[in-house]
Amino acid sequence: MELMRESWTDERLDDLNNRVSDGFRQVDARFERIEGEIKDLRKEMNARFDSMQRSMMQAVVALSAGMLAGFGGLIAQL
Repeated sequence: MELMRESWTDERLDDLNNRVSDGFRQVDARFERIEGEIKDLRKEMNARFDSMQRSMMQAVVALSAGMLAGFGGLIAQL
């Protein structure tokens, strides 16, 4: 088993600093890719919700028209 060094040389510190910086760059790139995917999913979800809302409004209008016609028919028979 290796013994731990007592001191760090400037070269070793620079190497560690570079490796840490590279790691953070990779993480940043991954987050940017994930943020792009999330934006795409939000757009798709908004489009679906808009479509569902449109369908629900059409159903409400159709049901209301049917109810009004039915009430009109009942009133006409009186």
